[in-house]
Amino acid sequence: MRINNNIMALNTHRQYTINTQNVATSTEKLSSGYRINRAGDDAAGLAISEKMRAQIRGLTMASKNSQDAISLVQTAEGALQETHSILQRMRELATQSASDTNETVDRAALNEEFTALISELDDIAQKTAFNDKLLLDGSFGSTATVDATSEIKIGTLGITNIEFEGFAVGAHTIDFTQVGAGDPYSAELDAPGSTVVVSNAAGAQTLRLDFGGGQKITIVMSDAAAVDQFAAAGTNQLAFTVAGDSSYIQTGANAGDKLAITISGMSAADLSVDTQTIGDQPTAEAAITAVNAAINAVSTQRAKLGAIQNRLAHKINNLDTSAENLQAAESRIRDIDMAKEMTNFTKNQILSQASTAMLAQANAAPQSVLKLLQ
Repeated sequence: MRINNNIMALNTHRQYTINTQNVATSTEKLSSGYRINRAGDDAAGLAISEKMRAQIRGLTMASKNSQDAISLVQTAEGALQETHSILQRMRELATQSASDTNETVDRAALNEEFTALISELDDIAQKTAFNDKLLLDGSFGSTATVDATSEIKIGTLGITNIEFEGFAVGAHTIDFTQVGAGDPYSAELDAPGSTVVVSNAAGAQTLRLDFGGGQKITIVMSDAAAVDQFAAAGTNQLAFTVAGDSSYIQTGANAGDKLAITISGMSAADLSVDTQTIGDQPTAEAAITAVNAAINAVSTQRAKLGAIQNRLAHKINNLDTSAENLQAAESRIRDIDMAKEMTNFTKNQILSQASTAMLAQANAAPQSVLKLLQ
């Protein structure tokens, strides 16, 4: 029998330490609800679950973004509903004024209300906003603005001093006329005072201007021949398309998961009713045609907004379902099985108490040597 080293006590102490550590680990897991509290618990599981957490949070925020987008669309659509009502009233007034049963004074009264309604169209377009972003003035993803004068020379097509300011998105066509023999050809754009000078146009040319920020202008010279043939051909045109940025809603957890929303301008000028009057029978007839076209334009925009709203509603459902399924997968990896861990905790606690008792017995064993000395 040896007394310098109590091997039995050392072994019992080691087991006691292990059991105590197991009890502490089980206590931590039960109190936190997580199976993985640190990388050492499950390195691979931690890495996978953290990626899932990032995806879950992204999907949750994308769902909130989509809900905000629905609110934005509803705001715009609600304003357009009132625009529709105004246009319907304007059509009634124009139809009434078009009848020769009205006296001049009657038509003047009708025109007074008609003009006031035009002003209200502008007021709605200029003041309808969501989170300080104007929705119906044409700036919500539908206009490209180029402030600086640009000079472009490509091959035999030379274009200088192109000035664009607030061109609406869409195709624009310019017809060329010759001022005089030997003079350069000029063309007036939609905006008053803007001109394009073509010094030499031999052969079909296409050029694209990129001013940054998603504002692009594509210019195409169609049916182009020598300069001296411009006037005779009569079909030589310079066509360009202005493409502005849409407004994007982040509807997914990853980069590029976006939904573009574009709302056209809905002012009286955008609807081509700003110059209409109904003071006499001919102008009233023209106003009916113009208002009909405006009603159709508003209907088209409202239909687009309705389609976007329905799409967003389905997208929200899909995002929420995806987030829920990912949450379940992440839970299976990271969360603790409470019943199973309680079993482990009880086992380790019993073993810890038993090892404490056995350690006392092991420490008492060397004392039996004293009996040999008696």
